[in-house]
Amino acid sequence: MKTTQEEEQEEILVVKQTKIIEKVVNNEENIFHPHTLTVLVVVLGLMFYAATRSNYENTEESIRLGILAAIVCFVLIGMVHFPDGPFVRPSKPVWRAALSLSVLYQLFLVFLLFLNKDDARQFMKYYDPELGVVLPERSYAEACDLSWDNIKNQMDLFVVAHTLGWFGKALILRDYWFCWIISIAFELCEYSLQHQLNNFAECWWDHWILDVLLCNWLGIHIGMKFCQYFSCKEYSWVGFRQIKSLRGKAKRAVQQFTPKEWTRYEWKTTSSPKNYFGTVLLLIIFLQCELNCFYLKSLLWIPPEHPLNTYRLILLFFFALPGAREVYQYISDNSTKRLGAHAWLLIFNIMTETLICLKFSENEFHESAPVVVKVGWSTAFIILFIIFPLWRFVISPAKKTEAAIKIEEIKKSN
Repeated sequence: MKTTQEEEQEEILVVKQTKIIEKVVNNEENIFHPHTLTVLVVVLGLMFYAATRSNYENTEESIRLGILAAIVCFVLIGMVHFPDGPFVRPSKPVWRAALSLSVLYQLFLVFLLFLNKDDARQFMKYYDPELGVVLPERSYAEACDLSWDNIKNQMDLFVVAHTLGWFGKALILRDYWFCWIISIAFELCEYSLQHQLNNFAECWWDHWILDVLLCNWLGIHIGMKFCQYFSCKEYSWVGFRQIKSLRGKAKRAVQQFTPKEWTRYEWKTTSSPKNYFGTVLLLIIFLQCELNCFYLKSLLWIPPEHPLNTYRLILLFFFALPGAREVYQYISDNSTKRLGAHAWLLIFNIMTETLICLKFSENEFHESAPVVVKVGWSTAFIILFIIFPLWRFVISPAKKTEAAIKIEEIKKSN
């Protein structure tokens, strides 16, 4: 039994620790204070300088600089005034900037949607004059003998990009099963749509050995190892002012680019109808995002190796990191009644990309889908959205444990 004196000492220690934590939080808030008036003065000064000192005779160059300045100005406004997202590291303004870019990307997609196909292709020339040219058709299913020479011919830069892509998806979803389901489902999508895009036509070993068992597995495995490291790490943050040594300050500065805390996602797909339909729809949106990449390249005549494709993927990665966190919060927490801004905009981005692909696909693909593809996907959707939910949540629902019933009673009483 603890004595009264020991209990009082423990209470005093808890109070001291709480004050230290509050002090550290206040220090970080002071470091990343918005400084709205400072930003306003700096932006106005730069705009005044640009307006009075620059005199570009080249109209095209002036338009490019004007658009770039408008983008920078909008992002700065977002960094100061947009709402905070779920992440605070390396700083809240960084994620507000990501939200600003998501808004700009959505506006660009809406503009593109209202162009016709030919005008959209020629519009891309304003970014790069070499675009707007018909792409040569390429198929990966021409030499399908399982030989070292054929495999070596397929080992290019895109193998590294493929692995990095799945590393990023693992950081976004933070779940082995979710990643593997999307990995296999996308290969099935490639099989189903190879009658439209030659890029989807691959050898069987390219689909299942190079893609799934090598690139996808490696990216998912390394990504989940990172997730496990961050979820097991002890997070003890100290303010810069509390650190005396220069080495300690440098180490703390590097730590600023690591998470302040790490949430392990437990999607619990079959625990409730909300979790089930939420995760299934998230899976479909991820597949749409993957497919959009290939269709946009083909329909807008953007070569696979062009930097635009890389820029889009990097942007979507930074949009999806907080977006997936907000989706998880919305699905798993019943007290969260509203989908966060990052998640809402990410879904808006991907669905608008899909609308562009559907519009520009008119008169592009003349071969209809094979019967086996139509029957296969129809069966899959019937099972996913009708048969399994009815069986799992209506016909044979899982019985609640006594602990779960008690928790619900406590929540209702509160």
